[in-house]
Amino acid sequence: MQLVFSDAQYWEDFLPLTFTRPVAEMRCGILTFSERWQKILDSAEISWFTELYLQGKFREPEKKESLFLVPNFLPTETVIQQIKELKQGEALVYEDELVAAKINMDGFSLNQIEKMTDIKEELIFFKKPTDLFTFNKEAIDFDFELLTQGKTSQELSSTNGFLGNKEDLFIEEGAEVEFSTINTKTGKIYIGKNAEVMEGCNLRGPIALCEGSKFNLGAKIYGATTVGPHSKVGGEVSNIIIFGYSNKGHDGFIGNSVIGEWCNLGADTNSSNLKNNYGTVKLWNYRTKDFQDTGLQFAGVIMGDHSKTAINTQLNTGTVIGVASNIFKEGFPPNLIENFSWGGFKDDERFKLDKAYEVAEKVMARRKLPLTEHDKAIFKHIFENY
Repeated sequence: MQLVFSDAQYWEDFLPLTFTRPVAEMRCGILTFSERWQKILDSAEISWFTELYLQGKFREPEKKESLFLVPNFLPTETVIQQIKELKQGEALVYEDELVAAKINMDGFSLNQIEKMTDIKEELIFFKKPTDLFTFNKEAIDFDFELLTQGKTSQELSSTNGFLGNKEDLFIEEGAEVEFSTINTKTGKIYIGKNAEVMEGCNLRGPIALCEGSKFNLGAKIYGATTVGPHSKVGGEVSNIIIFGYSNKGHDGFIGNSVIGEWCNLGADTNSSNLKNNYGTVKLWNYRTKDFQDTGLQFAGVIMGDHSKTAINTQLNTGTVIGVASNIFKEGFPPNLIENFSWGGFKDDERFKLDKAYEVAEKVMARRKLPLTEHDKAIFKHIFENY
């Protein structure tokens, strides 16, 4: 059956991360939301109900019977069973919001729903960017069980030091871990296919290092941290999520942050995640067009896709960076850095669109992936409208 992932009311709340993707394609834990639901429901047929300018890349639903899902939550076993047992015209509701429905996308209308059932259990629901790192431990735990059930981990090389329960460590085929310390006493650690933990690394779970990614020499990794596929991380990080295809290859600290795809953090880039007065952190909210109190004492940076920092960049607590921004000037840039900023400061000139295409093509070619016409159309829409 076709799974239709709906952005519902959440797309704007996750900006700048969702400028370039539907909500379902964000990563938290080990998997993206869409990958998680495909695994749970054993379905490869997916589509998206998202912003019009994204539908060229993320295909619209076919007009047939479908399972309509708001993807950004972790289901319990009971809820999974409830979803699987939905009949045509039935839906599940959580906190007065529809989260799953069996409907026909031909003549799509929620008026097709004849029966609504409230979910009584408390769910972990992701409603804003900071929720991704706040609940990343729970997401790693969920995905760890989902991906490793019935499988056997590679043995940990004897060159490593280990603390904790071996059942909380899983090393996929082709991964390499040598001369490092691994501690699962504080959480599970998942090392993906063909990933590498270089010599001298210190890992303290929960951690997910996804397929083809690397922890560089001597990296210090505190959980709950996720490094998406084909990324490199060095220096010190704590409770961050990298969606994938991004690099923080050198010394410097990043904490309590979310980094999109195709980003690069220059050597000795540092992000503050705690204010000097120990107060709660405010972050820019694209919906309200104002800084909103997160209620969190620790919050670092939220960085959109294709953005980059120069060496020795210093980022303030609670910095939001848009898409395809280039931050390279002396001093602390502001807490909001616009899409396509060339410099990182207010009133700086914009990164020219053709140059943004050119850089993105070069960056993506290193991973043998093309910058498609759909990607360019998304860039152009963001450039002209945000």
